[in-house]
Amino acid sequence: MGSKASVALVCCVLASTIVLAQGQGGRAQNQPAPDPTRELTTPDIPGVVAGGTKVQFIRAGFNGTEGVIAMPDGSVLFTEQDANKIIKIDPTGNLSTYLEDTNRTVGLGYDSKGRLIAAQSREPRIGVLSPTRTVLADSFEGQPLVRPNDLVIDKKGGIYFSDPIPNAQAQFRDPPAGRKPLLFYITPAGKVTKLTEYVTAPNGVQLSPDEKILYATNGTHIVAFDIRPDGSVTNPRKFADTGGDGMAIDNAGRLYTAVADGIRVVSPQGQILGTIPTPVGMQSVGFAGRDKKTMFAVGRGAAYRIQMLAEGIRSRAK
Repeated sequence: MGSKASVALVCCVLASTIVLAQGQGGRAQNQPAPDPTRELTTPDIPGVVAGGTKVQFIRAGFNGTEGVIAMPDGSVLFTEQDANKIIKIDPTGNLSTYLEDTNRTVGLGYDSKGRLIAAQSREPRIGVLSPTRTVLADSFEGQPLVRPNDLVIDKKGGIYFSDPIPNAQAQFRDPPAGRKPLLFYITPAGKVTKLTEYVTAPNGVQLSPDEKILYATNGTHIVAFDIRPDGSVTNPRKFADTGGDGMAIDNAGRLYTAVADGIRVVSPQGQILGTIPTPVGMQSVGFAGRDKKTMFAVGRGAAYRIQMLAEGIRSRAK
């Protein structure tokens, strides 16, 4: 074959490859959205969930799902953040609007006084939503919070919360000059303290069953800290090779983190035990039900329930 013919052949191959790649890219971009009603079952994860358990679809069409927690009667609450609502599912499965005008609440928790505490992101603050509405924190050292995302509350009434700095399209206000993503702690006396700058992409937060360890998602992994008696933290370390959004924990200390392909299960030693698949990406998970053995998971506007072998911590909402 002559050199001109060889060049022509190479050019044709390259052109075909480019067209094919563009066509594949176009198809990928135009792929239909995943079906939230798709039927899935769980793998067998010993002590966690029996193999073949159905991932039960509850409903889709919610406007921004987050913040799964349990109520004392076994009902579950989660936030419909972009609709400024909190949704309740009672133990019989009935859905209702529990609260409205929630200032785009993302994370939820109950404190030892029975108050419903919320990480509110439209006007950034940590505040009480029920039984009365009160602001607990909206600034640190004279600078406003940016966009509180998730929280977890210890038995003393202290509140751990994440305040990431989202991209410009997701911000409701510009962050203060030089401000970094941070984890905070509101002491039982009400003082806002900065915990650490070790976590550069904070999101979900969770406490170990004995409240001696604080966990936080940090981009592609989970980090852990030891908790001092005053609520501050020390000994930061990488805990597990999985990122995620919101986190739940069972009474054996296993973590459950909401990820793009379902719910990742992590041992107390940081080992990945498996993934419970879900039809759409998850944003928040939590144990509820009268026996605290039902996992509720929400994400991309859809809600699901899964019957578990593992049991959540009965004395906690999260």
